Amino acid sequence: MLPVASCQLPDASSLHVGVSTPPICLLAPVHVESRLLLNTFLLLLSSCPLRPPAMPSLPQFNPLRLRSYIFRLPLATRLLVAAIVGLWIAAIPFPWLRELGSLSPDKFDLTQMHRLNLFPLTHLNFFHVFFDVLAITPLLERFEAEFGTIVTLSLFTGPFGLLPGGLYLLLEKFILRGNTAVMGSSVWVFLLLASEAMKTHKANPNFSIGPYKIPTWTTPLILVLMTSFIIPNVSLLGHLCGAAVGYVWATGYIKFLVPHEKILRWVETKLNLLGRLPHYVSVDQKTYGRYGVLPTAVPLASVAREPRSPDVGQRLGP
Repeated sequence: MLPVASCQLPDASSLHVGVSTPPICLLAPVHVESRLLLNTFLLLLSSCPLRPPAMPSLPQFNPLRLRSYIFRLPLATRLLVAAIVGLWIAAIPFPWLRELGSLSPDKFDLTQMHRLNLFPLTHLNFFHVFFDVLAITPLLERFEAEFGTIVTLSLFTGPFGLLPGGLYLLLEKFILRGNTAVMGSSVWVFLLLASEAMKTHKANPNFSIGPYKIPTWTTPLILVLMTSFIIPNVSLLGHLCGAAVGYVWATGYIKFLVPHEKILRWVETKLNLLGRLPHYVSVDQKTYGRYGVLPTAVPLASVAREPRSPDVGQRLGP
């Protein structure tokens, strides 16, 4: 505790006429009550130290949430992602699989139609497959949740490989006179991005960057240009062909490629797909929900006829 200076005046007996005696200043302790107050104040300061304002915490990686997301993936998304990863693993000891699945204009003829189905599943190296799987998984999951498992499998194993692949062969071989082989599921990424951009465009036609208003439907085209400039060995034409098919799908002009909903419901009912296949997404979202319902031995009609309370017709409240 620091000493405090106090001034002590001389006694009256020591005062003499004409002699001015200055006051005597001594370093004396503070008064007892003041000392208690000072001790209390110092104690409060030591118990409540001053801290800088807390900075906002950054989002942290949670492995439990990632595990839960992976286990909730629907069936078609799991199968397609597993096919992508499985084909890449198989191509490590057998490199000829990579050449077999690539879409090469000079090697394509009527006997090589399998390339139109395999080139989105074939990848060049680990980073290629890693980033494509990272991008395609949430888009596939969203598409399957909207259209169902059967529609997703029928489109991505058929028209969604044939249409962008055929368009690429037509432009690359007969118009540009090139021979660039392409592979990778990024063609599906931009196909689905274009489809989602058209849906968003109906609700939010523009977004602003400074004083400029940019149409929402152009977002996938901007991403195509950015990836072509940033990432080496990227096929600009292949990505544009995928985006073009996505735009046409969103407008509804090729919806005839999907079988009629009544036929799909009949197939689901006949094969009991909802009860046999886990994580199956039904075509009829309004009736069955996202992952369908398990079969039950109690008829729904009998459940509806049962009373919901012990006293039938009893009214609750006044």
